[in-house]
Amino acid sequence: MRAPDVRRKNNEIPVDVYIPFVETLFRDGSTLAVGMIAQTMLMVVVWWKTAHPLYLVIALCMLLVGTLRLRNFRKYNNLPAATTWEEARKRENDYILYGSLHGLVLGAFCLAGIYFAYDPFAEIAAVCVTLASATSIAGRNYGSPRMVVILTVTMTWAISLGFLLRGDFYHVFLGLLSAPFLYAIRKFADTVRDVLFTAVSEEKKANRLAQRFNRALNTMSHGLVMLGPDGRVAVANAEAAHLMSVRAPEALLGRSIHGLLMRGVAAGQLALKDCRYIEAQLTRALREGRDRKVLVSLSNGRFLEFSAREGSQELGVITFEDVTARVAAEEKIRFMARYDSLTGLPNRAYFHEVVDECMFAGDRDRLCALAVLDLDDFKSVNDTLGHPVGDGLIYAVAERLAVFAGDNVKVSRFGGDEFMIYFDQVDSEAHLGSMLDRIFAAMQGEVDVAGHVLRIQASGGAVLARVRDSDVDTMIVKADLALYKAKDMGKNGWQLFESVMDAAFRNRQMMKADLRAAVEAGALRVVFQPIVSMSTMRIASCEALCRWDHPDLGPVSPSTFIPLAEEMGIVSDISTFVLQAACAECSKWPAPISVSVNLSAKDFRNRDVVDKVRAALAASGLAANRLEIEVTETALLDDKSQTRAYVEELKSIGIRIALDDFGTGYSSLSYLHKLPLDKVKIDRSFLADVAQNPRSLQLLKGIVDLSRPLGLTVTVEGVETFEQLKILAVAVQPDLVQGFLFGSALSSSGIETMSNTVWPFAQDLSRARKAANR
Repeated sequence: MRAPDVRRKNNEIPVDVYIPFVETLFRDGSTLAVGMIAQTMLMVVVWWKTAHPLYLVIALCMLLVGTLRLRNFRKYNNLPAATTWEEARKRENDYILYGSLHGLVLGAFCLAGIYFAYDPFAEIAAVCVTLASATSIAGRNYGSPRMVVILTVTMTWAISLGFLLRGDFYHVFLGLLSAPFLYAIRKFADTVRDVLFTAVSEEKKANRLAQRFNRALNTMSHGLVMLGPDGRVAVANAEAAHLMSVRAPEALLGRSIHGLLMRGVAAGQLALKDCRYIEAQLTRALREGRDRKVLVSLSNGRFLEFSAREGSQELGVITFEDVTARVAAEEKIRFMARYDSLTGLPNRAYFHEVVDECMFAGDRDRLCALAVLDLDDFKSVNDTLGHPVGDGLIYAVAERLAVFAGDNVKVSRFGGDEFMIYFDQVDSEAHLGSMLDRIFAAMQGEVDVAGHVLRIQASGGAVLARVRDSDVDTMIVKADLALYKAKDMGKNGWQLFESVMDAAFRNRQMMKADLRAAVEAGALRVVFQPIVSMSTMRIASCEALCRWDHPDLGPVSPSTFIPLAEEMGIVSDISTFVLQAACAECSKWPAPISVSVNLSAKDFRNRDVVDKVRAALAASGLAANRLEIEVTETALLDDKSQTRAYVEELKSIGIRIALDDFGTGYSSLSYLHKLPLDKVKIDRSFLADVAQNPRSLQLLKGIVDLSRPLGLTVTVEGVETFEQLKILAVAVQPDLVQGFLFGSALSSSGIETMSNTVWPFAQDLSRARKAANR
């Protein structure tokens, strides 16, 4: 830490400089000792020559002062350096005390030799030794300005006083010259002091800078070495020493790049070929002056990344760091980008990439194959047991499929419950069939997921092609077509793609496009199937049915285009069209006749269904009680509470609600009292064998008997023969009947024309009822 730059009274330099200056006063005591011995001996020689006792006294004083002064030197040289200003000040004061005594003795020697015990030799000896000592005042005592002044005064005043006491002009003149001599010595000492102060200050600044640089260098997370012009390490930090497995950075100094890398080779962490490659890359980067990075894998699983660049003043810089954690993180990110998080199998994008690489490698004339597998009825698992169970089932299937993965077989989870398998080398169609049969046999069976025993069942589609004649996307499309065929064939199996499937697919896509265009252009039409009252044999209501006349194919069956519309998501548009047309046409019929419109399950998934009905009634002016909405059991299964809310809102408008295709769902009987229904329409399947099967007859009677106490009107669909009608009239007695026995669906004008017509079955039915009652 930098010492505070404060100044003390009587001391015009910072403390951190003042203390070292004081320490310099006690350096080189040997030369001082030699000088004081020489001075003492000279004084003894002068006493010996002159026999004057004054010189002996001065010599003894010099001996005593020298002993005390050298003892003081030894004392402080044996102690640690001063750390505070007060301690340094005390040492300076001690130095001044003994230095002043030394100066006084030399001054007394000069005064005695010049005046009080005059002798020519003594005069010359005293002046010479004093002036010789005076020349060293600035050099030895620059650390203490007070000592410089005191020594200069004590040495020069005696000489000046002696010359002045001699009285003659020349000696007086010499005595006066001591003043400029004193000034010169003081000025020289100040100059030396300033120069040394500047030098010491700059040295401290350099040291502080070096400490900061050293701290910054050795706290870097990167290893760093700087290479001199000779290509050898001139600077290295602690992290570099750690990564190179040496004790201190100094151990790396003087080594070349080759020498550094060979340490890794010697330790068995780096292969020799990797060493050569890294050295070549780093050397090239330093030579070209461009940044270059090299990632190195060590045998212990660690990764180091070397970076090289040319520095200033012909110094090259190489940094390296342990990037093991970063490499692991990047690998994890790469894995997450390429593999499915649930199953660990390649995802769609990575599978596409892998298959592309496989197809472009090897013999282009070989056969390859691609299969798409899709779990049967997987949606019901998610809907009934929850998505965690569904995920568990997916994971179990993936485990069974992963067993077949290898160099020539690639397995992927393509998304949802769909898996894809690529076979890179297939001998024949029979070979592909045997492989798929083995996969299906291994995949299917029961699996326990969270306590639920589930049976794995899947459908698949496969395509076989030569590599040169196909690509991944084309094979996926064809395999999907084969999968659709497998689903149509009853699921739980696989189909191989045939060209006829492609044609069927193209025709299906064209029909979708034409259907969308017809819906947007309003090119559909609505016809009406009569619903006849059993009591009057007159038309009581009509069911609105949609028809599509294709410009090229002619009439297209609703069983064909309605599923297409559901698949395309436009069935609600068709429902809206039929609703508006039915209301508009019914408003033209005689008042007793009503119209029935069947809305799809999708129509009841949002509140728009209520707004659509309101809009159709408002546009046509039809009374709400003449409109009947048929609700399918599928719509009720989707969301019972929401559907009930919509049905009740429609009911509040005055619209009648009928449950269509009653008896074909899972829990139809529960709807009879849970929903605000007006009518039940019994599905045609109950009437098909009513003439031959007594159980069917009893079931029909049971449904009618169950419905009537609840205030529900009953309609029986699918009446095609008079015998069926007769049985219904005698044994079942529904309220309404509907079927081809009463003719095909009619146009709106046809219904208007037939509104007052009584079917000729009325008299025959009346006689049959009377006969049954006898």
